[in-house]
Amino acid sequence: MEENTKGFTPEDDDQEYYEADTRKSVRGYKIVICILAVILAALSILYYNINRQQQRDYELMKIDRDSIQSDLTNLIEEYDGLKYQNDTIAANLERANQMVEQLKRERRWNYNKLKEYEKEVGTLRTIMKTYLRQIDSLNHLNKKLIDENVGYRKEISSANLRAEMAEEKATELHNKVQQGAIVRARDIALVPLNKNGKAVTRVRMAVTLRVDFTLAANELATPGNRDIYVRITSPDGYLLSTEQTPSFEYEGGKLNYSVSREVDYQNEDLDVSIFYNGSGFTDGTYLIQIYGGGYLIGSTEVPLR
Repeated sequence: MEENTKGFTPEDDDQEYYEADTRKSVRGYKIVICILAVILAALSILYYNINRQQQRDYELMKIDRDSIQSDLTNLIEEYDGLKYQNDTIAANLERANQMVEQLKRERRWNYNKLKEYEKEVGTLRTIMKTYLRQIDSLNHLNKKLIDENVGYRKEISSANLRAEMAEEKATELHNKVQQGAIVRARDIALVPLNKNGKAVTRVRMAVTLRVDFTLAANELATPGNRDIYVRITSPDGYLLSTEQTPSFEYEGGKLNYSVSREVDYQNEDLDVSIFYNGSGFTDGTYLIQIYGGGYLIGSTEVPLR
C-alpha cells in the first residue's frame, strides 16, 4: 500500500487538472477563431458581392444617364431645328437645356431620379413627335396649296393670255375700223389763178392757188361737219402760210397749215376746193398735203411752170 502511493502528491493532481482545462480553453478559442474566420470570409464575400453589384448598378446608372443626356441633346437639336417661333416650343427647349445642365452637375444618382429624367425625356419626345406630325401635316397642306396656287396661276395666266389676245384683236379690229372710217382725199390738183379768178398757165402770173380734191364716199365714217387743213410747200421747201401762221392738233403736237375749210360730209363723194391767196409764186414742183380728222388723208406733188 505504501508502494502505490509513493511519489504522488496533491500538487501533481492540480497540475493535471490545470493542463486539461488549458487544453479545453485552447480548443474553445480555436473553435471561436474558426467561426469568426468563417463569418469574416462570409462577410468579405458578401461585401465583395455588394460592392460588385453597386459597381454594376453605378455603371448601369451611368449608361442610363449618358443615354438620357444623349436623348436630351438630340431633342434640343430637333427643337432647335423648328424654324418658326412658338412659345411652347421655346419653353420645352429651355427645359431640355436645363435638364442637360442638371445631369452634368449631378453627383449622386439613384434609380428614382433617373426614372424621373427618363419620364420627362419621354414627355418631351412625345411633344416633339406631335410637333413633327403637325409640321408634316402643314408641309403637306402647304404643298397642296402651292400646287393649287400654281394651277390657279396657270389658269389665270391662260385667262390673261386669252384676254390679252382678245384685247389685241379688239384693238386691231378697232384700228382697222378707225382706218376704215378715214375719209380719203383723191384726185388732188393745184390750179394757179389770176386776180380775176381765171386759170393761168404760168404760175408767176397767179395771185391765188386753188387746191381741188374729192373726199371719197365712206359708209363707216361719221357724217357731219369736219375741218379740212391743207399744207402747200413751195419748190424751195417753204410752207406757204399767212402772217399768223395758223396750226392744228396733229399726233399730240401742233402742225402749221396754209389754208383750211369746214365741209359738210355725208358719206358720199364730196368735191372740195380751197383757195390760198399770195404772190411771188415760182416755177417748180409743189407738195400738197391734206389733213382731216387727225389723219393725213391725201398727198401729191404738182409741177407748175
